[in-house]
Amino acid sequence: MEMKRIILKLSGEALAGDKKTGFDEETVHNAAVQVRKVHETGTQLGVVIGGGNFWRGRTSEHMDRVKADQIGMLATVMNCIYAADMFRREGMTCHIMTPFSCGTMTELFDKDKAVGYLEKNEVVFFAGGIGHPYFSTDMATVLMAIEIEADVILSAKAIDGVYDSDPKKNPNAKKYDRLSMRDIVDRKLGVIDLASAVLAMENKMPMMLFGLNKEDSIVKAVTGEFTGTYITCD
Repeated sequence: MEMKRIILKLSGEALAGDKKTGFDEETVHNAAVQVRKVHETGTQLGVVIGGGNFWRGRTSEHMDRVKADQIGMLATVMNCIYAADMFRREGMTCHIMTPFSCGTMTELFDKDKAVGYLEKNEVVFFAGGIGHPYFSTDMATVLMAIEIEADVILSAKAIDGVYDSDPKKNPNAKKYDRLSMRDIVDRKLGVIDLASAVLAMENKMPMMLFGLNKEDSIVKAVTGEFTGTYITCD
């Protein structure tokens, strides 16, 4: 598969490492080093980061869903600011774009500007989700991939692939090497939310899902040594 332009989705939980919350500097630095290696090949990179290391949904059933989702959007902005700084230390030029104004910390998303940055081999972080509640960062990832005409989504999670059941609960869970987005939808496998899976399927946007904590997993996904789950849109 040609990988001229990719969207890398980093799980917020994965960035927290064993700490489970906040940032694990070694984990984020390792991701930055891997991205630099991919970047040096000329591959154009957009990045979306989840917010689960700071916030996952409502902390109380009494909390307004819209406000809870707004906190989640801001968590992704914090993650992108941190990761972008780490990427810059590795010599990459980075931009953070959001669908809403964050003062001077980010710039408003504009497809033409984003593609222009990518064509100059500069990394673009897409933070803040899609700017509206009730949509996950999975949706933001798929939507940005479609808008910037990426070739594939690389999804780096705390888990190393798609399983037929939760491997934390079932030691005999079967890992899939390859399956279709239709399977994700029909079996409700939960690796991405259903609305995002349908959008990806309708727009023929494939995904490669793998574990961030596996050695050189980002580099291997690009260089053909992939060991996660390839999700097709057949």
